[in-house]
Formats: sequence, structure tokens, C-alpha cells
Amino acid sequence: MKLRQKKRAEARRGAPLRVDGSPLWARSVRWPDKGLPFDLRPLRYILASAESMSFTGGALALKTKVSTVSRRVRNFEDSIGVSLFERTSIGVRLTDAGERFINEILPALQMIEMALNHANAAGRVGLGTVRIGIITTLAGGFLRELISAFDKQYPGIFLDVRTGGRRDHLTRIRSREIDIAFLTGNGPQIDCDVQELWHERVHVAMSAGHPLAERAGVDWPDLENERFIVSGQDPGPEMHDYIVRRISGYSTYPQITYRPMDLETLMHTIALGREITVVSEGWTRMTFPDLALRPLSAPEDIVPFSAVWSPVNDNPALRWFVSFARRLSSSRNS
Repeated sequence: MKLRQKKRAEARRGAPLRVDGSPLWARSVRWPDKGLPFDLRPLRYILASAESMSFTGGALALKTKVSTVSRRVRNFEDSIGVSLFERTSIGVRLTDAGERFINEILPALQMIEMALNHANAAGRVGLGTVRIGIITTLAGGFLRELISAFDKQYPGIFLDVRTGGRRDHLTRIRSREIDIAFLTGNGPQIDCDVQELWHERVHVAMSAGHPLAERAGVDWPDLENERFIVSGQDPGPEMHDYIVRRISGYSTYPQITYRPMDLETLMHTIALGREITVVSEGWTRMTFPDLALRPLSAPEDIVPFSAVWSPVNDNPALRWFVSFARRLSSSRNS
């Protein structure tokens, strides 16, 4: 008889008491109660009692005393001024107000549970996002290897890669618009942590028909009469400053022109003309028709690359990403 009553009650209510196949009352969730007009923790007692249609069944499910369930439910009813259960000699049944309360509170509890699960998963690096700023290509080299290897080991973390310039990336790190950036150099940055990870040799990009393309490598004295072009977009200004800094050491000031195009279009333009430019070693992994890339031979043209991030960024996925980058760098340099 009692079982039939339970089935009729569940059918009438639509049995909205389970989330992902498990009864809500079975979850050991510490319901938040700070700042709310009542303690949410008794909801476990209410849901358990409603499902079993008795305080005794609710107590058994929660492994506690019947008197505890009854008292917690009664105190909750008193706090909201509504009776949720009708007590009978054979158990309890929901009042109309109780049925409506449970049907309306369940979606909120499900959202709370989902948020807690996502937060826990993010803490375990099961979910999350790392926003990454880059100034070089992902065509090859350490950065490509890092992103590829991390993505395979932590498929639940989305790596949001964004291109830009040094100044923009540093500004966005401090404003928490991005989590980490990979920049040239290894000098200290205000309010940021810096970790040098790898090095790349600078290459000169030129037409395959350029006289210097026949050489295995070049040096700055070979370039004193050349015309350089750089992109008007980032990292064009940084390339401009590098060219000026390096070639001025040979008592020569270079001819440099900005072009309003991205770096990939610039490379095609160089392949068709007489101008040249400088790029990082990662570009050697890309193929452009009629374009030659020749390394600069001086030791000073081996450039360090570093990861930069804010020490106050509490993104757990970022911490795992930085640790992974350090381990990969260490394994490559050992």
C-alpha cells in the first residue's frame, strides 16, 4: 500500500528529484547559507523525506536520526512560514505548497550543483581556459610543440591563442584580459613573473633570386646597403627596433620602410621584390614560393623567448600550463 502511494505521488509530481540519475538528497553538498534569509542545508532532509514519503526513510538515506530530520524540516518550515509536509500515521506527503516549492527549487539546486562541479573540475584542470598572447608564428619550434603537447595531455583545457604586440600583451596581462604571453627577451617586467623557456636564431627573409640567398648564412655587414621592410602591424615595430639596434653597431643606419600589411603578406611581397626583413626561426617551418630564409651568424642574433604572466592570476589552468612549459623547456635543454 505504501509503495503504491509513493508511485502515485511521484507520478503526480513528475518525480523531479534526480539529477544525472542520482537523488539530490544523496549529494554531500554543503549548501551556501551566508547572507541568505535561511539555511539551505535542510533541503537535503526535505528532498530525502519527500522521495521516501517518510522522515524515517529520509533519515535512513542520510544516515542520521529520525528526530534530526524531523526537527530540521520543522525549523525550515517555521523559517519560511509554510508547511511543506502533511504528517500522517503512516508517513508524510507533500502539501500543495510543498510540491510547488520542490518543483521550483530543483532547477536552482541543479544549477548550484553544476557550478560546484565545474569549479571542482577546473581546480583539477579538468576544465578551464588559458588565454595566450603570442608575437611569433606557431608554424614550428618550441611554442608549437608546447601548445600541441599540452592540448593532448589536458584536452579539457581550451587554449585561446591571440596575436599582438609586446605592449598590448603586457597591458592585457595586468588587466586579466589574457593569462600569459610569450615575448622576446628575458628582462624583468613590472608586476609580472618572467620565465625564459627557449631561444631562436634570427633569420633574414629575402627573395630566392637575391644574391645573398646563395649563402648558408649572413651577417649584418652583408646587409648594410639593403632595403628593409617591416609590417605596420605588430610585431613590425619590434622588428624595426631590432634591425636598427643590430646594424647600427656597424656604423650604418638602415633603410627601413613600414608596409600596411600583416607579416604573411609581407613575406610574399619580399619573395616578389628586392627588399628584405628579419623574422624568428619559427618561420623556417613555413614554405613561401620564391622566398629564402638565411640565418644570421652572430651569437647576438640568438634571441631568448620568455613566458610572462601575473603572479596574482589565480587561474588554476594557468598554473598547470606554466608548470608544463617549464618541464618541457627543461627536457629540451637537458
